[in-house]
Amino acid sequence: MELRDHSKVEPLHPIEVRVLGALLEKDLTTPEYYPLTLNALQNACNQKSNRDPVVNYDETTVAQGLELLRQKQLVMKVSGAGHRVEKYAHRLGESLNLGRRELALLAVLMLRGPQTVGELRGRTERMHPFADMEEVEHLLKSLSEHEPDPLVAPATRGRWRHLWSSVEAEPEDEVESGAPRLTLEGRVSALEHEIDELKRQLESFRRQFE
Repeated sequence: MELRDHSKVEPLHPIEVRVLGALLEKDLTTPEYYPLTLNALQNACNQKSNRDPVVNYDETTVAQGLELLRQKQLVMKVSGAGHRVEKYAHRLGESLNLGRRELALLAVLMLRGPQTVGELRGRTERMHPFADMEEVEHLLKSLSEHEPDPLVAPATRGRWRHLWSSVEAEPEDEVESGAPRLTLEGRVSALEHEIDELKRQLESFRRQFE
């Protein structure tokens, strides 16, 4: 099957970002268990460690995310000899001509949100051991100049973020460091709003398959 040109970054739904990020991570950290079955991928998406935010996707949600990514040719099914059940693998490296180092950085950004250079170096250690922070900075700069569209961009507080979605800096980034912190009631209200927004996004995502 001929690959379409995916050098241009297509916006992804947050569920697609999590599914793709989980595939990237498992490819780089546990290649002996990769490609992933649907069940294994669901567990990877819903991990409570190394995830921000923590989610609880059901199997149908993950399957729908996979289908959308497959239509964009960012994911493929792996079946046939040696595979009793269907498995799934990402195609990000070949689609965007990226190596292991770049994929490791993208995986952390997709699974954990904006990160500093130091956080990225530490959290990619199992995927690719970077020699120093200068190497990480060099690769981030390269990803930010990716043609025809950049893949990452600087965020606030010295962090970097991926550009798969149109979401800008986190709301907390808009608050000046000297501003008073939210009260407990305010924090609860903000969390409730975030949950409502996630529910709205999930419902919108599922309607695409109706």
